Amino acid sequence: MRISATTEIEGGRISTEIGRIEAASTWHAALNSSIEAQWREHALRELIRRAEDIDADAIVGVEYEVDAGLPMDEMGAALQRVRVTGIAVTLAA
Repeated sequence: MRISATTEIEGGRISTEIGRIEAASTWHAALNSSIEAQWREHALRELIRRAEDIDADAIVGVEYEVDAGLPMDEMGAALQRVRVTGIAVTLAA
């Protein structure tokens, strides 16, 4: 699966735009940035799986967001999740 943060694929030409897809990590405690990278990777793997399910060749316009949940006073930690979106496309042969 080819991934791009822009609307183009290097060395390829988009044939068909299938549509916008989205995936997210599970809600987790807001911790340090090294663990955050693991949650980003998890969300991206899920986005790729969804693109493969609809026979996409690539995902363009990939963007990440962090959704902040309400503070969990009993647990002493705030919850958040990583959400990733993109446009599933097919490439010209």
